Amino acid sequence: MLLCLVCFQTYAQDSSLHVKTLQGVDVRAVRMEPLTSKASMPVTVISKKALDMMGSRRLDEVLREQTGLALVSDIGAGSRAVGVQMQGLGSAYIMVLIDGQPMIGRNSGNFDLSRITVSEIERIEIVKGASSCLFGSEALGGVINIITRQNITNGRQAMAQVRYGTQNNTDITLEGETPFAAGKADASLSLNFFHTDGFNVNPYLTQGVTAPPYNSYSMQGRMRYKLGPAHTLSFTGRGALRTSVNESVYGTGMAANKDKMNESDLNGSVALLSSISNNWKLKTQYYLTRYESNQRVSNGKATLQRNEFAQYFHRLEVQTVNNISNTVSVTGGVGGNLETMAHNEFINGNAMSAAFAYMQGDWKPGVKAGARLGFRYDYHNYYGGRINPGIGFNYSPFSFLDIKAAVGTGYKTPGFKERFQVFTNPQAGYTVVGVEQAASVLASMQANGQISEIRPIAKTISNDLKPETSVSYNLGITLTPVKMVKIEVSGFYNDLSNFINTVQVATQTNFQPVWSYINLKKSFTGGMEANVSWAGIKGLEVSAGYQLLYAKDRGMIDSVKSGRYPYNKVRNNETGETRASKASDYIGLENRSRHMGNVRVFYEYAPLGMSATFRVNYRGKAGYDDANNNRFLDKYDTFIDGYYLLNASLEKKLVKDKLSVQLTVDNLMDYTDMLMPAQPGRIVMLGAKWRFTGNTQRINQIKE
Repeated sequence: MLLCLVCFQTYAQDSSLHVKTLQGVDVRAVRMEPLTSKASMPVTVISKKALDMMGSRRLDEVLREQTGLALVSDIGAGSRAVGVQMQGLGSAYIMVLIDGQPMIGRNSGNFDLSRITVSEIERIEIVKGASSCLFGSEALGGVINIITRQNITNGRQAMAQVRYGTQNNTDITLEGETPFAAGKADASLSLNFFHTDGFNVNPYLTQGVTAPPYNSYSMQGRMRYKLGPAHTLSFTGRGALRTSVNESVYGTGMAANKDKMNESDLNGSVALLSSISNNWKLKTQYYLTRYESNQRVSNGKATLQRNEFAQYFHRLEVQTVNNISNTVSVTGGVGGNLETMAHNEFINGNAMSAAFAYMQGDWKPGVKAGARLGFRYDYHNYYGGRINPGIGFNYSPFSFLDIKAAVGTGYKTPGFKERFQVFTNPQAGYTVVGVEQAASVLASMQANGQISEIRPIAKTISNDLKPETSVSYNLGITLTPVKMVKIEVSGFYNDLSNFINTVQVATQTNFQPVWSYINLKKSFTGGMEANVSWAGIKGLEVSAGYQLLYAKDRGMIDSVKSGRYPYNKVRNNETGETRASKASDYIGLENRSRHMGNVRVFYEYAPLGMSATFRVNYRGKAGYDDANNNRFLDKYDTFIDGYYLLNASLEKKLVKDKLSVQLTVDNLMDYTDMLMPAQPGRIVMLGAKWRFTGNTQRINQIKE
C-alpha cells in the first residue's frame, strides 16, 4: 500500500485551450467531481479542444508532450509496451484510471498507453506527486485519469472522422448520441478503428519492424436515466481488441521469427448517483474489467516464446461528498476489490482480494488559507493491512500568489513478474528474468552456449526481493503577476528504500543483454518543474515548461566514495584509459533524463475557422547501460542521446464548422534512435471530420 500526506485545494495551469482549474461541486444537479479534484498536488487538465487541435491519435502521443512526463520503452516489457515516467518514477508507480476506475493489463508493471484511443476522451487529468490517500497503491508517482464523454444533450448529434498517413496509419472514428424518454435519459456510442504498419529503428534488423504492426478496434457506450430529481442511474461499457503479427530477421540467411499477439480489454460499470440534499451527494458503483493477452513467438515450427495472460478485476464502492458548512466538507468512501490473474509462465489461478475505506476533510477558514486532513485504510489478503493518514496546507498571502505543500510516504511490494518472469524480446533479442528464476535460467543459457559473459552483479541477485518504502515531499508555488501571464514552480523529492531497479546481469553470444532486478538500499529522485504561459493576444497561447531531475542510488555514491571494487575505477573503453573514480563520475539511475522541456504555440483565428499548433519537446540524454562493468553509470557508458521532437498541426473548418480538414506532422525532423524502439520517425497524417448536429443545446451535465 502507499501512504501519502496531502495538501489543500488542487490547482492547474489555467488556459482556454488545454488546461483549466477544476471547479467545486454543482449542488443544482446530481453531480460529483472526480477524486482527482481533491488530490494533493497540481492537476493538469488537457481538454478535448486541445486534443483536437494537436491531432493526436493515441494516449501515449498526448502524454509525451506534457511537462515532467517521459515516455520510455520498458526493457522488461517487450517491444509493444511504452510506459510513462513522472517525477523520475516509472510506470509501475503511476495509476491509470478511466472515469475514476483503475485500468488493468500491465506488462512488467508497464501500462501500454497506446491501447487507448484519443477519440473516446473528453479530457485528461494528470496528478503529479503522491496521491495514494485517495487512490491506494500504485499512485506514489501520480495519477492519470481519462474522462470519457459525460454530457447530455437535448438533440441528436453524430461525428465521422477519417485520417490516413505515413506507415499506412489509418484512424477511423464514428460516434453519436441522442436523448430519449422526454429528455430524462441519453445514450452515446463511439467506435474506432486504427491500423499501423509499425516501424523499424534498428539498422541490424533486415526484415520486419521493431514496433509491430497492429489493428485496433474499440467501442464505448454509455446510457443514463434520471430516476427523479435526486437520482440518476448510469451504465457504461468499453471494449477493445488489438491484433498484430510481426516477422523479423536479424542478418542475412537467418530464419525469421514470427511474433503474433492478440489483446482484449473489456470493462463496464453501473452507478447510482443520489442527491440526498443540496449539500450531500452519494455515489454507489460496481465496476468490472477484464484484460487478456495471448502471444506466441515462433521460428519455423518451433515455439520460442509463449505468453498467455488473463486478469479480472471487480470493484464495489460507495462514495459520498458532504458540504457540512461553507468552510468544511467531507469526502469518504468504502469498497472492496477482487482480482484474479493467470499466466502460463509463472503463477496460475491466483486471486487477490482487498478492502478499503477513506475519509478526507477539507477546511477553509478564509480566502487565504486552508487545510486538508484524511486517512485511507487498505487491507490485502496477502500483504495485510495498512492505514494511510494525510494532512496538508494551502496559503495565499496575496491574490497573485498561491503556495501549496505535501508530504507522503509509500509502500510497494514486488510484483509476480519481478519475481518469476522469464521473457525474451524476439525483435531485439534481449532477455529479462525474475529474481527467483535468475540463477537457473543463467545456468541453463550458459550450458547451451548462449552466454558470453556473466557480470559480477549477477551474484547479488536474491530471491528475497524486498518491498519498497518511500517518503515524498512536494512544494508548489503559483504566481500570476498579470492576468495574461501565469508562472508555476514546484519542487519534489522522493526518498526511496529498497527501490526495485532493473540491471544487466549477463551478455548473450548475440551481444544482447540479460536483465534482472535488485533492491537499491537507499536512493532518491528529486528536482523541480517550471511552467510559464502567456495569452496576451486573442486566440494565441504560448507556453513553456521545464523539468530538472536527479535520480541516484545513495548506496552507489557511498561505494564510489569508499573506493570499493569494482566501483573504484572508471574506464574509457574506446581508449583503454582507466583511472580512479570519484563521486562526481556517478550519473544516476538508468533511463532518466536530467533535463526535459517543451515550448508550445496554440493559435486559433475564429473568423476564418483556422487553427494551428507548433510544439517542440526536448529530452536530455539518459543512461542506458553500464558498458565498462563498474556497476554504475558514468560518462563512458552507453547513453540515449538527447533529442528534440517537433510537431505541428493545421486545421480549417468549413460548411459552418460542420466539416474540418486537418494536417498533422509529428517528429518533423525524422529523429530515431535504436535505443528507443517506441519512437517512430516522421509521421504525416491528413484527416477530415464531419459533424451531424441537430439542436445541441446543453440541458444538463452529470460528471462522475
